[in-house]
Amino acid sequence: MARDHSPIVKQSRREGYALAPKAHKIMAKKSGIPGEHGDMRVRGGSLYLTQLREKQKVRRMYGLLEKQFAKLMKEAQKANGLTGEKLLEFLERRADNVVFRSGFALTRRQARQLVSHGHFLLNGRRIDIPSIRLNPGDVLEVRPKSTKSEYFKNLPNIIGASNVTPLSWLKVDAKKMKIEVTGLPKREEAEAGINEQLIVEYYSR
Repeated sequence: MARDHSPIVKQSRREGYALAPKAHKIMAKKSGIPGEHGDMRVRGGSLYLTQLREKQKVRRMYGLLEKQFAKLMKEAQKANGLTGEKLLEFLERRADNVVFRSGFALTRRQARQLVSHGHFLLNGRRIDIPSIRLNPGDVLEVRPKSTKSEYFKNLPNIIGASNVTPLSWLKVDAKKMKIEVTGLPKREEAEAGINEQLIVEYYSR
């Protein structure tokens, strides 16, 4: 499975947006674009560059490669409803994002690793594909074998440290290590600080 292994803090500085909790502290000390001549590069300016940076920010936020993101955008363009909102909905319904949003992981990268290592069952069947899109009525739960691992024994503390915000479309049972999808994500429940219209405009060129 192809992945972006570049440091998350470096990505965060490039986009001017903390893509992971640890990036907040480092970005407070180091501002600007990374690299020897980062401060000499001009940020902003053209509308195209603004659109590009927004697309890159969201792509990296959810951990997708360029081909994956472009494919998802094409699907959103064909779906009923506003393209930008459908894109965010599809991103939010990914299995790795659901694990992250439920507080079972502190970052999306960590959630993606947990799913890809086969620690979860989807409707009773083992999955290892983070991009699987969940639907209302689906149940995601930790495999019985995985519940004995040190990580999941410590799940209550992990959820507490995640400061997870309850979402209307997810029902989380920490004791049973189970997540139920009860509906579809609302636009206001997606990641904050996103201007999806800029992304739509970028792909409409």
